[in-house]
Amino acid sequence: MSLASVKQFFSRHAPDIDVIELEQSTATVALAAEGHGVEPAQIAKTLALRVGDEIILIVTRGDARLDNKKYKARFGTKARMLGLDEVEAETGHPVGGVCPFGLVKPHSVYCDESLRSFDIVVPAAGATNAAVHISPGRMAELTGAEWIDVSAV
Repeated sequence: MSLASVKQFFSRHAPDIDVIELEQSTATVALAAEGHGVEPAQIAKTLALRVGDEIILIVTRGDARLDNKKYKARFGTKARMLGLDEVEAETGHPVGGVCPFGLVKPHSVYCDESLRSFDIVVPAAGATNAAVHISPGRMAELTGAEWIDVSAV
């Protein structure tokens, strides 16, 4: 169902963007980079976190990690990733396929400034073997994302 919701999202909001399904898994940054022929940094990984009672999604470059000081300065709390069992219930997407498109519930989406280094990034598309090639600006526009700086490369 998750892949279908992402395809439906693009059909409605950006019919010029194709969801790419590969035969092999792209569930990790390394596998996705290899499968799509890009550098690991170009993989746009989506992190699902809890801020108080709210669930947020942060999309950052594949080789980045959250900078705890920057995160706390922005959100006023320590970063708390969702548990594996919560991710699919909150996003509609399986771990390894989480993306900011076609969500089962509305969540605030943030794009990390680190993504702006690239013309094209490759976020997952709701399955562990699916992705899209998209500009960071277009991804932010389509998802209503706010740009923030919370990563360290």
